[in-house]
Formats: sequence, C-alpha cells, structure tokens
Amino acid sequence: MKRKEINPADAYALLENAIFCYQGEPAGTVAAHDPALDALNYDQCFIRDFISGALIFLIKGKTEIVKNFLIHTLALQKSEKRMDCFEPGAGLMPASYKVIYEDGKEELLGDFGNHAIGRVPPVDSGFWWLFLLRAYVKKTGDMAFAHQPEFQEGIKLILELCLRSRFEMFPTLLVPDGSFMIDRRMGVYGHPLEIQSLFYIGLRSARELLRSDNEDGSSYLQAINSRLGSLRYHIREYYWLDLKRLNEIHRFESEQFGENVANKFNIYPRSIPHWVTLWMPDRGGYLAGNLGPGRLDFRFFSLGNLLAVLGSLSSEEESQGIIQLIEERWSDLVGRMPIQIVFPAVENLEWEILTGSDPKNYPWSYHNGGSWPVLIWPLVAAFQKMGRPELGQKALDLAGDRLITDEWPEYYDGKNGRLIGKEARRYQTWTISGYLLGKMLQENPESLSLMSFDEDPEIQGCPV
Repeated sequence: MKRKEINPADAYALLENAIFCYQGEPAGTVAAHDPALDALNYDQCFIRDFISGALIFLIKGKTEIVKNFLIHTLALQKSEKRMDCFEPGAGLMPASYKVIYEDGKEELLGDFGNHAIGRVPPVDSGFWWLFLLRAYVKKTGDMAFAHQPEFQEGIKLILELCLRSRFEMFPTLLVPDGSFMIDRRMGVYGHPLEIQSLFYIGLRSARELLRSDNEDGSSYLQAINSRLGSLRYHIREYYWLDLKRLNEIHRFESEQFGENVANKFNIYPRSIPHWVTLWMPDRGGYLAGNLGPGRLDFRFFSLGNLLAVLGSLSSEEESQGIIQLIEERWSDLVGRMPIQIVFPAVENLEWEILTGSDPKNYPWSYHNGGSWPVLIWPLVAAFQKMGRPELGQKALDLAGDRLITDEWPEYYDGKNGRLIGKEARRYQTWTISGYLLGKMLQENPESLSLMSFDEDPEIQGCPV
C-alpha cells in the first residue's frame, strides 16, 4: 500500500478546529473531536494536553491564545474548589476547564479532581503552567506580563504547595497515585520520576520568572535554589540505573544503620526483577520510575526520563545514556508507534494488585504499556538536545506512516503499538499537536530553547 503522507497544513487545520472561545477570544483547545463517541470530559481543555498545542501557537507567533489560557487558568487557581466538605489550598491549578452557560452567561468551570474519575488531584498542572509561562515570556520577551502582581502571587502559591515542609526527609515531592499523566492506579504512589522532573522544571521556571527586587521574592528564590540543588543531587545519585549500578544493587547488604552506608534506602537485592537483568543494555541507562524506603521501581517511564533530559535534571552523561538506551531498546520502547508510556507492562497477579484489576489498564494498553503519540514531541526534543536528530526523524517517519490513516488516535495497544487503543478517542488534539510539534522541532531546532534548560553550574547540591 502506498504510504499516505501527512500534510502539516491539514494537521494544523485540525488543531485550529479544536480551539474554543471564551468571551469572544480563543481560550484553549478541546481534548478531542471524535464524532463517533460521546464527549464525556474530552470537551475540556486540559493543562497537560494543551502544552504541545500551546508551544506550536507560540512558535507560529499566535501568542494571544496562550496568553488568554495563562490568564484564565490563573483566575481558576484562586476559585472555589470543593470535594464533598473539603476545600484544597488556593495554589492548586485545575487539571482542566471548559466553558459552561448559565442564565445566558458564559462561565469557566475548572476541574481540580472534584469531577475526575477517581477524584485524583492534578499535581502536575501547576508545573506545566510554570513551564508554559516561561515559554511565553521567552518567545514574546514580555517579562512584564509575568511580573504582574497577580502572576507573581500565582507563582508563589504554587511554590507554597510544593516547598512546604512536611514529614519528609527527601527533597523529592510526595505524590499520590493517579495525580499526573498516569492518572489511574498504577503502583506509582510515592516519588514518581515524572513529577520530580516536572518539579525541577517548575522550580527552574519560577526562578526565571520571580521578581528579585523585593524581600518577598528573594526569600522564595532562596528556597528554590536550596531545593534545586538537593533535588538534582538526589535524582542523579539514587534514581540512576545502568549495568554498573545494577551490579551494585545486586550486591547490596540490607538492614544497614547509620549515615555512611551504601544501601541508604534498604533496597533488597532480591527485589531486582528478572526482566531488567536481561533488558539492561551494556551501554546506556535510565532514571528509575520511583524510589522510597525498601522500594525501587525499575520500570522505564518515558515522560519522566525525557523531561529529565530537557530540564537538565539528569547529568550530561546520564542524558546521553538515556538516549543510548532508547536507541538500544528501540523495538521495545518505540516499536511501531512512538513511544510506550512505561515499560514493561505489569501482568497477571501483579496487574490485579497494582491496578485493582483495572480493565482499561490491561497489560500493554493505555497507561500500562500503551504507546502515546503525544510523547513524540519530548522524544524528538530530547534527541535534538543531545545531538541525535536522526533518531527524531526516524520516530517521526514511523508515526507519519500511520497517524493520518488511523485518524489521530489517543493511544495504541500492544507490545509494539500495532493496535489502535481499544478505548482511544480519534482526532485527539494532543496526538495531532504532539506530532506537529515534533515535526516543527525537527525542521526548526532553534525552537528547542522554549522547552529546554541548559545545565546550570550555579545549582549546588552536594551532601555535607
């Protein structure tokens, strides 16, 4: 069969068709326009989902829609948000919002988890908002926009939520199941990598955006600088996995006391899964999915690793190792559709226990090993940043062979992504924008500066 080429202009027209307005101005994009299925919550604009589309609009100079989005979500941050008789803190950003009509008036309705399946709070939304605000300022040069009092207050409210001292010894952020891209029960409770990468990016964004010419701003900047160093050290030192590190863990002694021990988190060597000893290549490595007392999640979580590369949370050597691992294990991670959200899938009794027998997270489907085309943009961006654009082109060629024919599905099933997701929406906006943004980055690598961070030698983080 002759390959059906994707026309970028046609794909961009689909993205524009997803734009909705509030008070006569563009305010965001709906999640999907699948004519064959009920809208459910796909008629909303999700902060996470909008990021790739927003970056496209910025690159194309259509900054007004991004500006409106930032303003509206900031206003919702301070709105009432209740779950039964409980009201979360003012700094929580909505996971999504949509326009509703009451008494002939337009209103924005935000979802903070109070309407979501499983009632999960959006831990990642605030960090994505900071990421996008920074990208907007870098593109427009309008730092005065971010320096407005209401924006400075919004930034500080997010920082209040994530920098507050709790019963924690780690610099990472404690996260409940289901509170980020993997928004269903998947055994990720604790300190999942994706949130730590976003936390780091959010802190670096806030550091660029906060005003430092007053005492209040300076105190927040001091807190950010302190946390950045310890967080970076913690992730690089304890989350990194390669063959050398795997051998060290294999020979760990457990039940060690005191400060100067090798096995600080009491990881039991017998907890190393059999698959990882076979799968780990001789060169390259990755950041583990999660770490906590007596627990190391050896699964490869794509977005967390790719964001660690883009944010320079991983070191130069580790970032190169992550790219090497993806190249070495291309058939497993990329397969026929870039890229699996997590590898490997949990199966059998482990699937029953970790997911609660979730029928949507069946092995090699959805968030349990499904392939998500939206991840094409951070994949291509990471390849660009690490000097491997040919791998980005290879991924784009794979996706271009199928997406238009399959009508832009939300996700794919199967070990190699050959099957359209069983419950996937078609004409998924972030699938369209994820591919388009990857293609734009491949053709205009200078746009990478909107979404990446260089290594910062001023960030210090060594144990005392």
